[in-house]
Amino acid sequence: MTQGRFDLQLLDYAIIVIYFVGVLLHGLWVSRGHEDSEDYFLAGRNLPWYLIGFSLFASNMSGSSFVGLMGASYDNGLVVFNYEWTATLVLIFFALLMLPTFLRAGLYTIPEFLETRYDRRSRVAYSAFTILAIMFIDTAGALYAGGLVIANVMPGIGLWGAVAILALVAGLYTILGGLEAVVVTDTVQAVLLVVGAGAIFVFGVDAVGGWSAMTDKLSADQMSLVKPANDDFLPWPGLLGVLLLGFYYWTLNQFVVQRTLGARNLDEGRKGALLAGLLKLPNLFIMILPGVFGLLLVPGLENPDLVFPTLAAELLPVGFRGLILTALIAAIMSSLDSALNAASTLVSVDFVKEMYPEIGDNALVTVGRGFTAFAMVVGAVYAPAIRSFENLFEYFQSVLSYVTPPIVAVFLVGLFWRRANRHGGFWTIVAGLVVGVPLFLGKEVFGVWTALGLPQLHFTYMAVLMFVFGTGVLGAVSLATVPPDYDRIAEYTFTRDIFRQDLQDLGLPWYADFRYQAVGLVASLAVMILYFW
Repeated sequence: MTQGRFDLQLLDYAIIVIYFVGVLLHGLWVSRGHEDSEDYFLAGRNLPWYLIGFSLFASNMSGSSFVGLMGASYDNGLVVFNYEWTATLVLIFFALLMLPTFLRAGLYTIPEFLETRYDRRSRVAYSAFTILAIMFIDTAGALYAGGLVIANVMPGIGLWGAVAILALVAGLYTILGGLEAVVVTDTVQAVLLVVGAGAIFVFGVDAVGGWSAMTDKLSADQMSLVKPANDDFLPWPGLLGVLLLGFYYWTLNQFVVQRTLGARNLDEGRKGALLAGLLKLPNLFIMILPGVFGLLLVPGLENPDLVFPTLAAELLPVGFRGLILTALIAAIMSSLDSALNAASTLVSVDFVKEMYPEIGDNALVTVGRGFTAFAMVVGAVYAPAIRSFENLFEYFQSVLSYVTPPIVAVFLVGLFWRRANRHGGFWTIVAGLVVGVPLFLGKEVFGVWTALGLPQLHFTYMAVLMFVFGTGVLGAVSLATVPPDYDRIAEYTFTRDIFRQDLQDLGLPWYADFRYQAVGLVASLAVMILYFW
C-alpha cells in the first residue's frame, strides 16, 4: 500500500460531499443577516461560551496540530504534548487577567489595544505584521497541511489542486458569512475532529494489542515529557520558550482571539477560553499518542507528516475513511476560515476605517470580503513553498520563535508596568522585527549561523532570548523618554482593585462559576502532567 493512500468507496465520498455542501449553504444562510460591520466581524458581540470554546479549539486543530502534531510525535515521542498543556495554562491566564482588559476596551482587533495603551504607530506596526503572518504562516500552513494529505489519500489530485479546492471552499463561506459562519461551522468541525481522531486512537490501540502492550513496546524516552537540555526537538529549559509562543498564539493572535472579542459578556468569554483549554488536554490521546504508536504500526515513513493519512488508510473501515477525511478537511478549514476572517477584520478596521472614517458599514464589509479573497489566493500560491522545511510543525514553531517574543513583551509588560510608554512600545515592535527576521533567515533557512561557527541554540531558547531583548528595549526606551499619561492608560493596566472587581462573585452555582472551573482545570492539568512526567 502506498503511504497515505487508500481507497474511498461511495459512502466515503457521500460523507465528504455532504460536508462541503453543508458548510457552503450555512455560509449563504448566515450572510442574509449581516447588517453592519460589528455583525460581520464580531458576530454582533453575542457569542455564547460553548461556541467560543469549540471555535477556539477547532481553529487551532489544523496544520500545526492535526497533521503537524502527529508527524512531530512520530519523530519525537510524547514530548510534543508540552505544546498542548502549556496552551491550557496560557488560556487560564488569558481568561483571568487579559480578556477583561480587552473587553473593557471594546476592541474589534488585538492591535487596537496597542493604540489605547501606547499609540497609533504601535497599532499599525503590529497589525501589518499580523496580516502578513496570517497569510504566510496561518493560511499557507493550513493549506499546505490539507493539500499534502488530500493529495496523498485521493488519487488524481495533486498538491496544487488540493490546495485550490480547500482555499475556494473555505474562502467562499468565510466571505459570505463572516465570524458567525466561522464559529458555528467551527463547532461542527470540532466534533468531527474529536470523533475522527478518536477513531484512529481506538483502532490503533487495539491494533497494537491494547494500552499495556503499547507502553511496553515503546521506550521510556518516547513516552516521556522531559528531554535533556541539549535535545534537538524540545529541551526541558525550552518550556519557557514554549509558554512565550503560547502567549502569542492564544492571547495576541487576531486569528485566534477574535471569537473571544465577540463574546456576549466577560463571563461568557472567560468560560469559552477555559473550555478551549479543557479541550486541549484530550489531544494527548487523539493527536499525540496516535503519532507515537504509529512507530509500531507504520515504521519507516519517509515524511512524518504522512503518519495521519497512513494510519487512517491502515486502520479504518469504509465509512470511517470518509469520516476521517472529512475531519481532516474540517480541521484545515477551521484554521483557514479563522485566519481569513481575522485578516479581513484587521485590514478593514485598522487601516481602511482609520483612513476613511466616514466609510459606511456596507462598504467596510465589502472591503473585508475582498481582502478575504486576496488573502486566500496569496496563501494558496505560497503554500507549496513550505515543503522545504523538515516538517510542518517545525515550520510553525521556528518562525514564531524569532519574531513574536518582543511583541509578547510589549503586551505583557505594558499590561503590568504602567511606566511603559508609547515610544517604548513602538520601537520594541520595530526592533523585534528588524532583529528577529534576519536571525530566522540566517539561522534556520540559509545556514549562516552554522557557517559562522556560532553555538546551535534551539529555537525555544531563541524565543526566550528575543523576549529578554524585547523587554530590555521596552524598558530602556520608556525610561529614557517621558512617562505616559497615567490617567489615560489606567483602565488598560493591571491593578489589584481592577482584578478584585473582575473576580467578583456573579451569584452563580459553583459549577457555573469560572473561578471554580479554572481551579478544576488546573487540577486536571496537574494530574496529566504528573502521570506522564
